[in-house]
Amino acid sequence: MLVLKSVSQLFGYKFSIPAYQRGYRWKETQVKQLLEDIWRFAKNPQKYEPGEEKPFYCLQPVVVKRIKDNEYEVIDGQQRLTTLFLVLKKLQNLIETSKNFFEITYEIKTNETKTDDRWDFLKNVENKTKDDAEQNVDYWHIWQAYQTILKWFKDKADNSGDATPSASIAPSVLNDVKVIWYIWYETSEDENEDKTNDPIDVFARLNIGKIPLTNAELIKALFLQKGNFTGKEETTLKQIQIASEWDTIEKTLQDDDFWFFIYNPENPLKYDNRIEYIFDLMKGRTKESEYYHTFNEFLNDFSKYKKDDKPDIDANWLIIKKYFLTFEEWFKDYELFHYIGYLIACIDKDRDEIKHTKNIIKTINSLKDKSSEITTTKKKFKEYLKGRIKKQVEPEIDNLNYQENKNEIRKILLLFNIQTILETQKSDMRFPFHKYKSEVWHIEHVRSQNDKEDTDKIEANPDGWIDDIFDYFVGSNDEAKICDFVSKSDISNDSENIKDIKEICRVLLDYRKEADKNLRKGKFNSAYNLVRTYFKESEKPDDINLISNLALLDATTNCSYGNAFFPIKRKRIINNDKNGIFVPICTKNLFLKYYSKKLGEVMYWKSDDACDYLQAIKETLKEFLPKDAKPIGGEESLWKQ
Repeated sequence: MLVLKSVSQLFGYKFSIPAYQRGYRWKETQVKQLLEDIWRFAKNPQKYEPGEEKPFYCLQPVVVKRIKDNEYEVIDGQQRLTTLFLVLKKLQNLIETSKNFFEITYEIKTNETKTDDRWDFLKNVENKTKDDAEQNVDYWHIWQAYQTILKWFKDKADNSGDATPSASIAPSVLNDVKVIWYIWYETSEDENEDKTNDPIDVFARLNIGKIPLTNAELIKALFLQKGNFTGKEETTLKQIQIASEWDTIEKTLQDDDFWFFIYNPENPLKYDNRIEYIFDLMKGRTKESEYYHTFNEFLNDFSKYKKDDKPDIDANWLIIKKYFLTFEEWFKDYELFHYIGYLIACIDKDRDEIKHTKNIIKTINSLKDKSSEITTTKKKFKEYLKGRIKKQVEPEIDNLNYQENKNEIRKILLLFNIQTILETQKSDMRFPFHKYKSEVWHIEHVRSQNDKEDTDKIEANPDGWIDDIFDYFVGSNDEAKICDFVSKSDISNDSENIKDIKEICRVLLDYRKEADKNLRKGKFNSAYNLVRTYFKESEKPDDINLISNLALLDATTNCSYGNAFFPIKRKRIINNDKNGIFVPICTKNLFLKYYSKKLGEVMYWKSDDACDYLQAIKETLKEFLPKDAKPIGGEESLWKQ
C-alpha cells in the first residue's frame, strides 16, 4: 500500500528498527538541510484554490512492513524518522499531543532478539549530556543531531528577524510535512511468497549504493495496488494488463534508436527507468522540482479520476498510453521522425539547468499538443513542423561566422544532413540520432586555419600529426619503413613529387631525433611549411571561418588529427566510414568532393569547392530559407588559389 502521511498522522505508531540496519548516522549538513527546506516552505506558503489540496513538503519514502495495527518494521527511513522525532522534541512545548509522538525501538543481535536502550536515550535526549552521549556511538550521533537542531533554531531567532522560529515552523512540521508511506507487502498466508519481498533484500537494494525508490517505481506501485480493484479476478487481470503494457513501453524506450529520438543526453535529469521521462514530461518536473514531484502529481490525479469511490485506473492509465503512443506514431512516420527529431535535438542547452529542463518540457509538450490539435491530416502537422524548423535556421547563412555563430551553424549543418536523407527516401535510410547524440560534435574547418595558435598546438603535441603525415605518404608510421622509403633508389631518378615527399619525411625524421629545443622548433616549422606548401594550403583564405568551409565532425576524430590538412582529414574520414564509425552523410560527401562541380584534384580544397558546397546547402534547405536568399555564383571569391 502506498499513500502520503503527515507527521502528525504518524503519532501513536510504534516503529521497530531491525538488527541488520546500522544506527542513526545523519550529520549536521543533512539535519540543517531538512530544517532549511521546511523553513522555506513554512515562510513562503504556496497559494491554492478553494477545493484544491493544500500544498505540502514531501520527504522521501518511509518503507515499512506491517507487524500489526500501528506497529511496523522499518525497512527504509530510519534516518528520517529519527530526525523528525528530534525536531518534534525541540517543538514539544508547542504540540498538544506530545507524549512520545511515535515510538522507535531497536533490535540488537543476541541469541534472542530483544531491544536495547537507544529508545530511552532518544526520548529523553533533551536531558542528556555530552558525557552521556560519549558512552555509545549511536547515542553520540543522536545527541549531535539534537544539538544541531537547537543551534539552528537559536541562529534563526538571532538572524532571521523571527523571534519565535519554533512557533513559525511547528504547524508546518505537523501538517505540511509528509512522508511517502510505503507498506512493502502485507502479511501473506502463502508459504511460497516471492523471496524478493524479504525485508533484508529490500533494505539492501534501497541502501547499498544509496539507491532511492524512483518516481517510476512508486507510480507503478500506485497503479498496481490491490485496493484499486474490486474482486480477486479483476485485480489479477488488471495488474497483469498494466504490468505487461508498462514493460512493453519500457522495452521500447530502452531501444536507443527510439530513446535518443525523444531524449537529449544534455538533459540534467537522467533516467534508468526510461518510462519516468514520459512521466516527468507529463507532470512538468524540472531541475528545481522536489524529487518526488511527479509521483505526487500522479497521486493527486488518483483523487481526481475516480469511479465508484476508487481510482479510475483505466482512465489514469489511458492518459499515459496516449502520451507514449504519440511518440511511437512520430517514430514510425519517416518524415515526422526526422522533423521532430531535429527540433528535439535543437533544444538549446541553457547554462541554467532549471531553464534547460523547462525548455525541454515546453518544446516536447507543445509538439504533442499541436499533434493532437491538428487531427485532420498529417500533412498539416508536417507543414506546422516545417514552420517551426524555419525559426531554427538563420536566413543569412552566407555571413555566419565560426567565431560568433557556432550554435546557428550547427543547427544548419544538422538540418542539411537530415534534409539530404529525406530527399533520398527510397534508400530507407534514417538519420541516426542515437549515434549523433552519443558523440560530442565539433564544427570543423574543411581547410585548416593554419594560424600561429593552431601550429603552436600541434607543436606542443606533434606525434599524432606527424604519424598522420607519415601514414599518408608512406602507408606506415614505422620508422624503419620510413627510413627505407627516404633512402631507397637514386634521388636523381625520382619525380619532383617523390622528391618533395622524401624531403618532408626526412625533415620530420630529423625533427624527431633532434634533442636541442631551439633546433627542434626550427626543424618543426620547416617541416610544417613544406607540408603546407605540398598540400597547397600555404595561404589562408580570408573567408575560412564561413559556413562554406565548415562541417560536422565528432570530437574524437577531430581531436585525433588536430588542425590537419584536407587530404589527411579526407583519408581519416574514409577510414572511419569504412570501419563503421558514424560520419554524417554530408560530411562524407564533402570530403569525397561530391558537391564539387568541376573535376579536378580531389586532394585539395579550393574556392570553387567551397562555393559549390554552399550552393548545395542552400539548394537542399531552400524550403526553409527566404525566397529572396542571395544566390551563389558571379561573385569573386576571396580564396587564394
